Amino acid sequence: MKKDVHPKYKNVDVKCSCGNHFVTSSTVTRDVLSVEVCSECHPFYTGKQSQATQGGRLEKFNAKFKGRLGSKDSAASAA
Repeated sequence: MKKDVHPKYKNVDVKCSCGNHFVTSSTVTRDVLSVEVCSECHPFYTGKQSQATQGGRLEKFNAKFKGRLGSKDSAASAA
């Protein structure tokens, strides 16, 4: 195998815009990595994410396209 092909892997201090900081490993050349969103402030991890209700999707689809799509029975009887 060739030597010195892979980049150096070292510990990096990550600082988030919310004030949280932690240490991780990375191949970046800087000692400090700044990020905008981390697991402490991301809405998915904090539980503040608004989720669309999953219930009633089929009923909503059927109500939207009712009458536009012919049923199999009406297509078979017309032929």
